[in-house]
Amino acid sequence: MSEQTAPLTFESVLALIQKSGLEFRKWLEESSQEFNQRLQESSQKFDKRIEVLAEQMAKTEQKISSLGSRVGEIVENMVGGDIDKQFQALGYNVTAQSRNKIFGEEGTKESGEIDLLFEDGDVAILIEAKTTLKTKDVLEHIERLEKYRAYLDKTGKADRWELIGAVAAASASPVVVKFAHRKGLYVIVQTGRIVEIVTPPEGFVAKKW
Repeated sequence: MSEQTAPLTFESVLALIQKSGLEFRKWLEESSQEFNQRLQESSQKFDKRIEVLAEQMAKTEQKISSLGSRVGEIVENMVGGDIDKQFQALGYNVTAQSRNKIFGEEGTKESGEIDLLFEDGDVAILIEAKTTLKTKDVLEHIERLEKYRAYLDKTGKADRWELIGAVAAASASPVVVKFAHRKGLYVIVQTGRIVEIVTPPEGFVAKKW
């Protein structure tokens, strides 16, 4: 014979609801505890990631600052060294120099900044310094020379100087040096605390802007 099922009564239904309610509240509490634990773990992981990111940003800022110092060091060595005498040996009677020369109205096509400007009365030598010289740096300096020429034209000083370009760096690959020479720029390299003009190839003629 099949087992008989006890008849449902109001009391049995109420007991079943109460039991289900207790089990639901227990499940809800356990789920809530698990959720809070996972939330806390996620928060700790997030805080750790933020900490790591902050450390990486600090290191990046330090590297950028170091690069800026190195560029300043190159310019300082050119000013304090005998780079002017080296240009004099090439026929430029350098008599004056300016660092970080800003020209033109900011935001216009005839504006920019020159790391180092040598003058000899008739010729101005514009020098751009980089930590590592790249092809794009050469092209950007040519654009800077063209901007300075446009600035002189706009201010009525076009007849004052012929412009000569030079790029300086702590390191430069032979390919980039050759590229700069082909564009009519002098190349200055740093070795230790000494800066020197790379001997241009035979037939080199400095371009005038």
